[in-house]
Amino acid sequence: MQHKKVGFKEIALRADVAISTVSHVLNGTAPISPEVRARVLEAAGQLGYLAKRREKAAIAVLRSILLAVPSDTLPHNEFNLFSWTLLSTLMRECERRAIRVIPIEIDRPHLSGERIVAEARAAEVDGILLLSEDRRDVLSDIAASEIPAVLINGEDHEMQIDSVTPGNRFAARYATNWLIEEGHRSILHLSWEGRSTIRRRRDGFLDAFRANGLSLDTAHVHLAEGYLPDQGEAAMKDWLASHDGLGGVTAIFCAADNLALGALAALTKAGLSLPDDVSIVGFDGVAIGELTTPSLTTVSVPLEHMGTAALHLLEQRIVNAAQQPPAHRLELGCRLTIRNSVKRLV
Repeated sequence: MQHKKVGFKEIALRADVAISTVSHVLNGTAPISPEVRARVLEAAGQLGYLAKRREKAAIAVLRSILLAVPSDTLPHNEFNLFSWTLLSTLMRECERRAIRVIPIEIDRPHLSGERIVAEARAAEVDGILLLSEDRRDVLSDIAASEIPAVLINGEDHEMQIDSVTPGNRFAARYATNWLIEEGHRSILHLSWEGRSTIRRRRDGFLDAFRANGLSLDTAHVHLAEGYLPDQGEAAMKDWLASHDGLGGVTAIFCAADNLALGALAALTKAGLSLPDDVSIVGFDGVAIGELTTPSLTTVSVPLEHMGTAALHLLEQRIVNAAQQPPAHRLELGCRLTIRNSVKRLV
């Protein structure tokens, strides 16, 4: 049986609007009220038209977004290169596609999920992007609003909204497994009590020891006060003081490049030679790792792809709204960038 071809006329009949209105909504050629626009998109989705157009990348379903970000990601400095790189590539993609971006700082005092939803409704945006947020109440409020939303670099433990994140646990396991293959058995994981995405890196570190049948007694975890280089330096200095040196550790796997920079400084000040006395690996892959001495081996996160992936998830959520699909969790693969900070022992 041959299916009838669906076009603007059929969508117009279903949405009870003029054909020209359908054309303006689907091609983004004129401003249309949110109510009418939603009606047209719903009709087009129900008739299967959106999925066909989306396959050809020929529909402008995203016109504006609310971008909720932590305040420390906004100023560009040498310590927030992870967030800044992610955001800058996202903003360039939005500019290329003529998507209006309305920023809001999610860690302003008293900024609840309810307030974010209210701001999104007032601005009449098509969707919400949240960066590095995992507060349960905030995510619950946004999910309940039914405004399309995607969480970037965060975890929604109840899987209520779509999310895109690096494969933190897998990447940390891969990097630690590589260190083990290089002959290292007593490895220090330098981390901090960050959000769940950081805890996944610790999980992956321990996974590698279990997978290789090694005792967790030599999988050391040492916590810094935070992720900044001076906090990494203080934590490394504390480890050296309390263990009368390295304490048998031959490699250090840091949960962030910033911590690795601090650890490098502390080790150098203690008179240790890298990588001869101890090897070190970072995580994030920010450009500054190329400039250290020795140059830093690190897990490179695909920061330039995360924003685009989030926009794609947001589009899919809008296009397929009529089907009410379950939340998607997208993890992007990371790669190990090998430089000069690791010595092979076998």
